[in-house]
Amino acid sequence: MNDVALPETCCAEATVWVGLGRAAYLGPSLRLREHSGSVHCFALGLDAPFTINGEPGVRSALIPARTPNHLESAGGRMLFLYRDPSTAWLDGLRARMTALDSVHIGHRDELVLAEEARGGRLPLLSPLTELADARISAALRLLRADREGRLSVAEVAKAVNLSASRLQHLFSAHTGTSFRRYRLWARMQHVGAAVSAGHTLTTAAVDAGFASPGHFSDSFRTMFGLSATRLLTPATRLVVLDRP
Repeated sequence: MNDVALPETCCAEATVWVGLGRAAYLGPSLRLREHSGSVHCFALGLDAPFTINGEPGVRSALIPARTPNHLESAGGRMLFLYRDPSTAWLDGLRARMTALDSVHIGHRDELVLAEEARGGRLPLLSPLTELADARISAALRLLRADREGRLSVAEVAKAVNLSASRLQHLFSAHTGTSFRRYRLWARMQHVGAAVSAGHTLTTAAVDAGFASPGHFSDSFRTMFGLSATRLLTPATRLVVLDRP
């Protein structure tokens, strides 16, 4: 349970953290529509249980990438953690949870994790580690560094000495998500970093490779279950953990 300190959240209604391959939200429960994330998400009810895919009374859930899910909270604060997957990180979580169809629920230390978050710590969001396959780790670094989100499968495959088809196969096997969905996730992180630096959401989205504000808006809603403007209100504090 490697933690990150929560920087001065007491005055913010909600806080969003953005870093290299990781992000988090802590704040009031959000009325999320059904959505499908690009990377794995760990959800934790700090003050009350929630319902996930019709299963009530859940306090924590691990939702795999590209898995349609509908999470409903009766109230209280929620913590959502998004992180580039690694075998050790995922295996460590799953070993402490119970499988429920496509998700895992009931982390055995969920009450401790919730107490840590309430006390000023952000659990389970440790810095990234290398994957077993160095070529896929290199591909992830290339995509995270691509500010305009324009690198193609062929270009990344050539850079890591793989064929395009082999790269896509290994990418999915090692990360649990697709090349296209991960590239979208990396673009979202660049948008968050740019907004925190003072850019408008529209400018940040276009600079990150989205074809239009509408393209960004639709992609964000599909990935997170709500609009970016509803999340990034004046009452939300945006913190960059490490600059892309």
